[in-house]
Amino acid sequence: MGKFITLDGIEGVGKTSNLRFIKELLESSGHSCVVTREPGGTNLGESLRGLLLSHSDENMSPDAELLMMFASRAEHLSKVILPALNNNQTVLCDRFTEATYAYQGGGRQLDVDKISELEDWVQGELRPDLTIILDAPVEVGRARAGSRSAPDRIEKEKDDFFQRVRKSYIELADHYPHRICLIDASLRLEAVQKQILAKLIEHDIIDQVVC
Repeated sequence: MGKFITLDGIEGVGKTSNLRFIKELLESSGHSCVVTREPGGTNLGESLRGLLLSHSDENMSPDAELLMMFASRAEHLSKVILPALNNNQTVLCDRFTEATYAYQGGGRQLDVDKISELEDWVQGELRPDLTIILDAPVEVGRARAGSRSAPDRIEKEKDDFFQRVRKSYIELADHYPHRICLIDASLRLEAVQKQILAKLIEHDIIDQVVC
């Protein structure tokens, strides 16, 4: 089975540029990569993404949001992630279930036991081999994100929401240190990518030779 790597973090921490960087490292090391995202990755998932991020229903219930995330994930696993892994490909995913724990569990303050039950139901025993969480203070991330585009429905949340999201990410990294690593994304891009490279080597995803 192939490797499953996910990249996560609050808005404005540099996921897009670092996703490209990781993909290049993986391919240089001989991995056949499938790059995808959540919510999304399939026709159904992209439709659900549109509903989740659009401003058409500002008052969507937190439970509906959570269930839509997992509906998208179930389809994503069935149609994209599991077939690629079973084909010995490396899957690189922009956000995964850690984001649900952080945004719906931390941000929306939903019961994490509900999230855990859905995780077990939808994913079975599947967990990423490595989750890289890009971490930066909320004010840094929001300043960066605000300079690039108009905010979507979730990006419009207030600072206290994102403080809870960030806290949840940090707690996940503390709780699962064997597969979740925290990267200081407040630094210059070169320093961030040096940390990422070290983690990919440490977890035997790539070889030192790609340096």
